[in-house]
Amino acid sequence: MFKDLDPILHSQIRLAIMSILVGVESAEFAYLLDNINTTKGNLSFQLSKLKDAAYVDIKKSLKGNYPLTTCTITENGINAYESYISIINDYFKEYRLKKNKKK
Repeated sequence: MFKDLDPILHSQIRLAIMSILVGVESAEFAYLLDNINTTKGNLSFQLSKLKDAAYVDIKKSLKGNYPLTTCTITENGINAYESYISIINDYFKEYRLKKNKKK
């Protein structure tokens, strides 16, 4: 009845990262850190998980004398995100159906 949720995206931090990246061309590490309630170490770890799954590309460069990490969602990441959202919506639809039957 219920489809399995993608375990890579079924994490609060990784889902937050993907939710930001799906709406922008790219995002710097600092921007993600400012908009997600987590630590630098955890954000870095979660980005690595997303990169290993081929959901994001990570580019490291320098901005002046400072390291700059820029993240971009991949086509694979967009497809996985849209599928995840669709499956979650199916969960909610099922709940609404059951709730309406009880009335």
